Amino acid sequence: MSSFIVVGDATVDQMYFVDELPELGGEVIASRASMEPGGAGATVATVLSRLGHQVKIATRVGQGAFSELALKYISKTDVDMSMVQYDDLLQTSSITLVITPDAQRTMIGSPGASRELNASELRREDIASADALVMSAYSLVGGFQREYALKAFDIAREERLTTIVDMGSGAVESIRGNLTELINGVDYLLMNEHELFALTQQDSISEAVDLLASQGIDRVVIKLGAQGSMVVTPEENAFVDPLDREDIIDSTGAGDYFTAAFAHGIMKGYSTLHAARLGNIAGALNATAIGAQRFEVTEEILNKYLDVLTPA
Repeated sequence: MSSFIVVGDATVDQMYFVDELPELGGEVIASRASMEPGGAGATVATVLSRLGHQVKIATRVGQGAFSELALKYISKTDVDMSMVQYDDLLQTSSITLVITPDAQRTMIGSPGASRELNASELRREDIASADALVMSAYSLVGGFQREYALKAFDIAREERLTTIVDMGSGAVESIRGNLTELINGVDYLLMNEHELFALTQQDSISEAVDLLASQGIDRVVIKLGAQGSMVVTPEENAFVDPLDREDIIDSTGAGDYFTAAFAHGIMKGYSTLHAARLGNIAGALNATAIGAQRFEVTEEILNKYLDVLTPA
C-alpha cells in the first residue's frame, strides 16, 4: 500500500434534517439532528486508512470536546496524527448543515482553528517520506493554512509525489482568480460540475477542461453526483457510470469518499477511469449512512461492487 499526506480541515458537522428550508426569517422543526465528525481532510484521511494505506493528516483543531469529536474516527484508525496541531484559543472548525429529503445540503461554516495551521511546523521530511499528497482546496482559502498548504504542495512537487487537489465550492468562490496558478502542475484536479464552471467561467464541460489544459492542468475528474463522474486526461475522455442506490439519505462526505477511493485507485496503479469507478462506488455507499465518515468502506467492499460498473 501507499503512504499519503492529507492536508485539510477536521470539523464538527452539526446536521439538521428538515422537510423543507425555512423562509427568510422563518423557522422549521428538524425531524432529526446529529453532530458528526467531518471536514474534507479528516474524511479523506479516515477513508484512505480504512483502505489500508499509511496516512498522515496535517490539520489544526481546538481543545476539548469539539476536537475530540472532529477526530473521533481518525483516532479509531491507524492515521498518524503527529502533524495535527492544537489551538488554545480558537474552536475547532464547525459546519452547520440543513439537509432536505432529496439529500441536498445547505451549509454555514466557521473555519475556527483550521485557518491557523502553522507552516513553521511543517518539515520537508514529513512530505518527502510519502508517496502522494491529497489536498483540499479549502486549505488555500486564507490564513496561515494557505501558507502551509502551498509549502506542502511545493515540497510534494519537488519530491515528485503524486499530487491530488480536490476543489470545494467555497474555495472556488474565494480564490477563483488565481486558483489554477496556485496549483499549477497538479497531477489530478477533482471537482464537481458547479465548481468547474465557477472556476473557469465557461458554459460547457469541454470548454472548461480545454481552458484548464491550456493552463497546465490536463488531468481533470468531474464529480457528477447521481450521474456518476467524468474523466478527462490526455489518454482518456469518458463518462463513468454511477453506482445506483435507492437508499440514499445523506450526501455529506460523498465527494470526499470519492476523492479518497480515487486516490487509492491511482496509487494502486489503476487507470484514471478505473480509479473513478472506485470513487463512484465509495461516494454512493457513503450516502447511505448519516454523517461524513460513518460508512466503513474497505477494499473488499469496493471490489464487491466493482463488477456492477466494469464493462463486460
